[in-house]
Amino acid sequence: MRYSDDIIEEVRSGNDIVDVVSTYVHLQKKGSSYFGLCPFHNEKSPSFSVSPGKQIFYCFGCGAGGNVITFLMKYENYSFQEALRALADRAGIRLPEIEYSAEMKKREERRLQLLAVNKEAATYYYRMLRSPKGQTGLAYFRKRELSEETMKRFGLGYADGSGSDLTNHLRGCGFADDVIAEAGVASFDEKRGLHDKFWNRVIFPIQDISHRVIGFGGRVMGDAKPKYLNSPETPVFDKSRNLYGLHLAKQSRKGYFILCEGYMDVIAMHQAGFPEAVASLGTSFTEGQAALLKRYVNTVILSYDSDTAGVTAALRGIRILKSAGLTGKVLNLKPYKDPDEFMKALGREEFQKRLDEAENCFFFEIRTMEGEYDLKDPAGRTAFSRALARKLCEFEEEVERENYLRAMAQRYFIDTSALRKLVTSYAGAGGEGAAVIQPKPRPRQASGRKPSEDASLQPQRLLLTWLADYPEAYGQVRKYLSAEDFSEGLYRQAAEKFLSALEEGKAGAASVISCFAQESEQQEAARLFNTRVRGLATREECEKAFHDALYAVKKSSYERMTAQENAGPQTLTQMISGKRALEELARAKFTLPAGLQET
Repeated sequence: MRYSDDIIEEVRSGNDIVDVVSTYVHLQKKGSSYFGLCPFHNEKSPSFSVSPGKQIFYCFGCGAGGNVITFLMKYENYSFQEALRALADRAGIRLPEIEYSAEMKKREERRLQLLAVNKEAATYYYRMLRSPKGQTGLAYFRKRELSEETMKRFGLGYADGSGSDLTNHLRGCGFADDVIAEAGVASFDEKRGLHDKFWNRVIFPIQDISHRVIGFGGRVMGDAKPKYLNSPETPVFDKSRNLYGLHLAKQSRKGYFILCEGYMDVIAMHQAGFPEAVASLGTSFTEGQAALLKRYVNTVILSYDSDTAGVTAALRGIRILKSAGLTGKVLNLKPYKDPDEFMKALGREEFQKRLDEAENCFFFEIRTMEGEYDLKDPAGRTAFSRALARKLCEFEEEVERENYLRAMAQRYFIDTSALRKLVTSYAGAGGEGAAVIQPKPRPRQASGRKPSEDASLQPQRLLLTWLADYPEAYGQVRKYLSAEDFSEGLYRQAAEKFLSALEEGKAGAASVISCFAQESEQQEAARLFNTRVRGLATREECEKAFHDALYAVKKSSYERMTAQENAGPQTLTQMISGKRALEELARAKFTLPAGLQET
């Protein structure tokens, strides 16, 4: 359901952006804005600004920006609807009820029942661990050196050896057998009827990004098989699209995640001060999980066991990360098998050092491949060089391929020209290596330099920033300016909405951002109102800069109009009037408010 613009604006305006952001970021007032360390990238000097006047935020370091809805979407990874609901609750605004069809209503009610069963089961397991029946499980966790705080944070529990204790407990809570079975916490057979799925196991509740329990993992106490048992797929639990620990890791703000193999690895890392750790859920790492990670970070460090199975899993994970557009690195845990062993033996500082030195994925692949060849033998070196050339063919971008080619030639003492010829021969032959795609040449300016961003866009951003900062100046320029003076697409859409708000006497920078659905569009829209002009010391200089920005926008608009082919009588009339308007604008003087500060 898409709420009306009026409802969206009511919710947005009912939540002051400074109040909301300050609950997540420490802000200090500087001039008319507030500044703090950006929560969306690592920085030491504050470049994250929040403007109470414009009701928008913008980071001059990474370019993140938007209004209060955008901020909540980006920080909490909410959908637009989820962010709007959260802000509506905060402001005490009641949103219109979503109208479900009968089938949708039935499906949603069932989903809520399954979540309720999981929540009650998690509570039962949690209490069982801390009861006399749970001493076996408690001893296991204490042997693994988990603190009480850690066990509580992850909601760890225990399922005792009785066959139907949880099932009977859930029945007593009013849940029907079919709901208990579908939630995956119980199984049915003819001999035993409905009985507990987990028993004699320590329990790891699995939570989604909204902290709702959606499934469980259980490790057996003893030598029974399977060692680990997980909830089956249910309407609320899709193993391929969830990750263990992500509900906590998403708050780490490290800029990367550490991808582990198991529950205990994640828990041990969090306890040691590495809350960015997550793990797949009893299955191999999937494309769906990679897509989920990409919503939060651009880099993933693989922390798999150092044995043969771990190396194989890492190689597979590298391919999935690359396909998802993520940068992958590989953690070296040797001489220890897993992160938990490493941490207990060498400690947190050494683990951080290994993280900082995590290996480039391509280097890891080649180093792994290197073991298949005898590099002391000329024939082995030749075979290795051929395999290396085929791997280099996988890079489609010429610059990236050349950089790796030079690095590999230097590392393995191979002549660079010879390796390049080998890569070219495999690429040209097709079949043995992925085709090398040459980038299409871009048009160049007369100077021979590649063109950067359209030069006409900077004055457009400057002008909108000036008007957002000093909306009272709009009355002086309104006869010269219209939305058609801005470039087509996002700039024109934003200008149309913004100028319309100014006509109504409103400062509408924040409401403009709500018009765009994509985060990238919202970020670019925020940039329109946060373009700086440095070095303006006097009011006269500010007024001249304002005038120059307006004139540049009008001049570019006039040039776009005169460049049209097959201009008719109406266009010719517009050209004449446009030229006169430019001449008038060149002579115009504008007065900006006193007490100006550098934009």
